[in-house]
Amino acid sequence: MPQEKTRVDVVDIGCDLDGAVTRIMDAGGVGDIIRDRPDECYIKVNAIDFKPYVYTSLDVTASVIDYCKRAGARRVFLMDNSTQSNFTRLVFEIAGFRGLAAEHGAKPLYLDEGREAKIRLPHMGYDVRVSKRVKHIIEHRDCVTYINVPKLKTHSMTVMTAGIKNQYGFVAHRDRSLDHNFNLHRKLADVYSVIQPDFTLVDGSIVTIYGHYPLETLHEKTLVPLNILVGGRDTVAVDTVCARILGYDVDEIRHLAEARDMGLGCANLDSIKVKGEPLSRFNQKYPYQLYDAFPRDVAVIHGTDQNCPEGCNTNTLAVLQMLYLDFNGKGDFTIIMGKGFDRKQIDAIEGRVLIAGPCAYDETAERLIDRLGRSRVSFTRECNDLASTAGALAKLMKVSPRKMVPLNLLKSARLLAQARLHGSKARIPRLIR
Repeated sequence: MPQEKTRVDVVDIGCDLDGAVTRIMDAGGVGDIIRDRPDECYIKVNAIDFKPYVYTSLDVTASVIDYCKRAGARRVFLMDNSTQSNFTRLVFEIAGFRGLAAEHGAKPLYLDEGREAKIRLPHMGYDVRVSKRVKHIIEHRDCVTYINVPKLKTHSMTVMTAGIKNQYGFVAHRDRSLDHNFNLHRKLADVYSVIQPDFTLVDGSIVTIYGHYPLETLHEKTLVPLNILVGGRDTVAVDTVCARILGYDVDEIRHLAEARDMGLGCANLDSIKVKGEPLSRFNQKYPYQLYDAFPRDVAVIHGTDQNCPEGCNTNTLAVLQMLYLDFNGKGDFTIIMGKGFDRKQIDAIEGRVLIAGPCAYDETAERLIDRLGRSRVSFTRECNDLASTAGALAKLMKVSPRKMVPLNLLKSARLLAQARLHGSKARIPRLIR
């Protein structure tokens, strides 16, 4: 008897978002799961930042909360841990998740706040810290419901972000830089090996391309209104379908291939029953690399031996591009990243310089500081230390952090004080501490 195929639904939202959410979650038996475990229902959104189109749609999120409440969930928690250089309480406030939760009867969980616990990543061979709430979900999977609601985006470091990548938000900021390099793909899959949702619903209403951080200046080029939802019980299968929608094979999404090789789910389209919209509707390959628009007066020197796109390369360039295009940041400095440099090229650098990451620091920092002076040399010493990178580039480009946060200073300071009072361990730039 042939084995039953894994089911993934691709639903066109049309003009009825609530109906689309209901159909896709009913097809996955989410209502039955909640009725079996009604006490606690956790919804993990993508809330890395508050800039438009970066985060999971508020309308999609509201429909998911309402569905869970109708199915009998007694307590619904809306959770995330924003990217480095942000703190979640601020992101939830500006993006609207805090108000949405209050309106729809959910409780916001800021995963950068409160007590932490360690979880073991078995394939990486070390522990990382997560919120005690996340550890609670892991230890009580048979008693609580966990729904993953990522936003479908291309990603300059991982090609795509959907269900598996969304769970990297569980890892505490101070443990994200570890192996945020060529090892990132395996680490993402390993986090998924430890905690897996009951259902993943991917928000494909407006997909973002040219990286994962659509700049407001480039919205005409980076936003693709597909108006779909993708959902299923097997997140690996859901991500496989999402990869196909964006035009990619599984082996081009390395964390997805790692999850497949770990035996964590179905990554073979031939073994997935795709219901709803036919995949033949999606016939483009959307670009994941950053759009080519950078300040001409910033020289970027790449090492020849190692220059990880998952680490110090693309996020540094993404912040550079954001400050340049969206905030009119100034240039006239040099960025060094990777390792394996021509010493003559390093010795020819004049003026201000940012050394991005441990490889470049170990090879060039002492020489540059001795020659140029400490005041002219900024640096980060961890892989993808986004908080320090954002702080250094904001200073170099003369962009005030106040300009980057669309709240008045008093309210921002109050939110930060509340976050610190509740034990936030978010890593944010020194300039806004």
